[in-house]
Amino acid sequence: MEIIDYKPEYQIYFKDLNLSWLEEYFTVEPFDQYAFDNPQEAILKDGGRIIFAENEGEIIGTVALKYVKPGVFEMAKMAVRKDVRGLGTGKLLCNSIIEIARNMNAEKLILYSSKQLRPAIAMYLKLGFIEILLEPGLYKRADIKMELVL
Repeated sequence: MEIIDYKPEYQIYFKDLNLSWLEEYFTVEPFDQYAFDNPQEAILKDGGRIIFAENEGEIIGTVALKYVKPGVFEMAKMAVRKDVRGLGTGKLLCNSIIEIARNMNAEKLILYSSKQLRPAIAMYLKLGFIEILLEPGLYKRADIKMELVL
């Protein structure tokens, strides 16, 4: 398995992987759709990154690093293809994006999730994220906010 950077031709994978899991568990919110259709504008233009996990020539996962404010980035839009979940792809993506954030001199990484996604929450805790106060209204599906001090 290899981690590769975003290229415009990978936008369809970013969109499809995320839509797949969102539609499985929740509903796609307008800002999600905007990010999937316009990753350059929504994520990359402010210094964010999008990476992918590639295995045997196939894109099987993705995650984004979105600029929030000086020193703070959000780990967002993480998705792993359903048929390869549980094989370490999510952990590899998370560790890779954490390393990228450190190399960008980020001080902390935040994420929003849902407690319904128990395997993801367990992984985030193992990676050192802690639960912090969730501000209301940002994401309808989010019922937990986590932070990793880098």
